[in-house]
Amino acid sequence: MIKRGIAHLGVFFLCLISLLPLPVLLFFARLLYYLLYYLIGYRKKVVRSNLTNSFPEKPAQDIIAIEKKYFKYLAKLIFEIIELTTISKAETLKRVRFTGLEQLESHFKKGESVLACTGHYGNWELGTLALGLNISAKTLVIFKPINNKVFEAWFNELRTKFGNVFVAMRQTLRCMATYKNEPSLLCFASDQSPTREESKYFLNFLHQPTAALLGVEKIAKSTNRPIYYFKVSPVKMGYYNVEVLPMCLNPAETHDGEITNLHFHFLENIINEKPQYWLWSHKRWKFKPE
Repeated sequence: MIKRGIAHLGVFFLCLISLLPLPVLLFFARLLYYLLYYLIGYRKKVVRSNLTNSFPEKPAQDIIAIEKKYFKYLAKLIFEIIELTTISKAETLKRVRFTGLEQLESHFKKGESVLACTGHYGNWELGTLALGLNISAKTLVIFKPINNKVFEAWFNELRTKFGNVFVAMRQTLRCMATYKNEPSLLCFASDQSPTREESKYFLNFLHQPTAALLGVEKIAKSTNRPIYYFKVSPVKMGYYNVEVLPMCLNPAETHDGEITNLHFHFLENIINEKPQYWLWSHKRWKFKPE
């Protein structure tokens, strides 16, 4: 009961912060960076290990430089996500610019549904919020529930405020059945770490054996829905460009594992360009192939 009360108080505090102007949030983000990196050392060992293993060719000073850039971005990202609590439709449309959405609309006009792939790169929360405002079809976003129900309710409220439908992983097929008679865009961030029981398929990603979820591939091959990759490019705090790239237009013709490998290939190339915008503090490589 006490924990729940503290959580509700925390959500109220986050709502107040979200009302602050962007320049003020940027100032607090700078302070948070010093707090996370120098004072607390939040998951610094995890980040350092992930970067070192992912870029074995880079010297230690380059790894540390990327590490600092990552923590600076993480601090900004935290306040960007908090700001989504009270962000308006007009502001959301201004913050995210898409190119290539006409490719999706050509499918929707024919009554076809589409699959979207991306990773935890840049502000994926703002991106999906803006996406629903920019396309004619219903946006369905697959997510992994968190343990704290108060904060999950807060997250779900801000995520769905403009009409997007968020679907727990285990409810994906049921949701698809609900919207089977209308065009939809089903979105996956497929770089999430599987559980030990789900870690059946491994591929080479960032120089390491990496367990991968096969959900998007299974759905794509069974429905033959075309897949597009959403490439996110941060511009400045709170502003992003998103390029829609065709990834696999005929999934039914692919071999087992081909789509999953293709998705991670797209993501790896993007990470190699600007690595500081991926979620390095996540314990991505917990499981190894037996």
